[in-house]
This record gives sequence, structure tokens and C-alpha cells, in this order.
Amino acid sequence: MNEELRRFNEVMDGLEAGTIRVAERIAGQWQVNKWVKEVILSGFRLGQIVDMSEGRFSFLDKDTYPVRKFTAEDRVRIVPGGSSIRRGAFLAPSVIVMPPAYVNVGAYVDEGSMVDSHATIGSCAQVGKHVHVSAATQIGGVLEPAGALPTIIEDNAFIGGNCGIYEGTIVRQGAVIASGVIITSSTAIFDATTGEFVPRNEDGRVVVPENAVVVSGSRPVTRGKGAEFGAHLYCPVIVKYRDEKTAASVHLEDLLR
Repeated sequence: MNEELRRFNEVMDGLEAGTIRVAERIAGQWQVNKWVKEVILSGFRLGQIVDMSEGRFSFLDKDTYPVRKFTAEDRVRIVPGGSSIRRGAFLAPSVIVMPPAYVNVGAYVDEGSMVDSHATIGSCAQVGKHVHVSAATQIGGVLEPAGALPTIIEDNAFIGGNCGIYEGTIVRQGAVIASGVIITSSTAIFDATTGEFVPRNEDGRVVVPENAVVVSGSRPVTRGKGAEFGAHLYCPVIVKYRDEKTAASVHLEDLLR
């Protein structure tokens, strides 16, 4: 085994154990470990396409990226029905994965979180403790460029069904994203409690504030023909900040344990 492949395997083992992470919060700020992403990317170059088929189902992928295998000692619930966890992804004890779901390489899903049916956790995405990623939601992957911060969902956030959180968005702890909300790097979020748009952070990144409750909305076009015809643009809206009533409505996953 050459040195580069040995290093790749070592980092994959560390990612799966949770001792190595693509991104970490240091002194209150999220920082990307660029070198980890570079090692992940090297796996595609080092690997060879092999047949990973099972029964009637055909799977062809690089031999450096097989599906992860779990045992009861991992204390992760992967409910039968077609979910896949790729090599290099970390699932903490007490995580629940409902079928079918997919967790990609470099992702980190912390304890007490649930990945619901038809949800995907993209490459290198970081999901905190006690997060509910509801059915058919996509947490986008950010593998390239290597220096780019991945999509981050902090502790105790609730992501509703059919949502899409993409392109390095940060959802702060305790935030509630209602069903159907889409957030990308170009999304403007309006805070109805202040009458202002949410400012981006110093890196120009979209950040959903702590404990914000976000629903789908729209804003009027103010220039040109769009304004003349009364057209509106999609715009997520913060309608309030989390209170006891909101918290009670998002604790359903506790009943499933």
C-alpha cells in the first residue's frame, strides 16, 4: 500500500470515529479543515470502479468508498428499508436513520439526531446534537472547493419536510425551518420581527439566527417590469423566535426512542 492510500484510509477511519472532522467550531466560529477535504478528494483519484452489487440491485463505485458497516455496539439505529451511509461519515450513538436516507462522505451527525425518510445529508455537512432532519429534506454537500465551509446545522435545530439547505448555509442552534423552505447562498431572509433583512456574516455566508422560526414567503419586485406587473420573489421569513409552544411541537422524535 502506498503512503497516500495509507493516509487516506487513516483519515477515513478518523472521520468514521468522529475524531477527525471536516469543520469544527473554535472560539464560537466555524472553521473548515481544508486538509481533510483534500484527503477525501484524493480517494476518488486513488480508487478503482468495482462491482458492489447486492442481489438484484447493481452498484458500481470506487473501491475507496464502500458503504459503511455498523454493529449493535455503535448504538446507531438504521431502520431497515434501503438507507446508505457512505464510508467516511460519522453517526454518533443514539442517531436514528429512517429509510430510505443517505449520508455522504465527510458528514458528521451528532448524538440524538434523526435523519428521516428520503432525507439526504450531503458530503461534509455538519449536523449537531438533537437535530431533526425531516422527510424528503436535503442538507447540501460542499466538498469542493476544499477551503469552503460546509453546510452546518447546529444543536437542537428542527428542519421541516421538503426543505433544502444548501451551499454552506449555517442554521444556528434552536432554529426551526418550516416545511418547504429553501435556503441557498443567494437567499435573502427577512426578519418580520424587526422589519429588516438578516445580515450575512463576515464571510458573506447566509446565517439563520439562533431560535429563529422560518417559513416560506415572498417579497415584491421593486424595479422594472416585475414591479409593474406585481411580481414577487421567493423569500424565507422569520415570523418569530422559538418559545415554549414552538419547542413542544418539535419534540416528536423523543417519543420514538
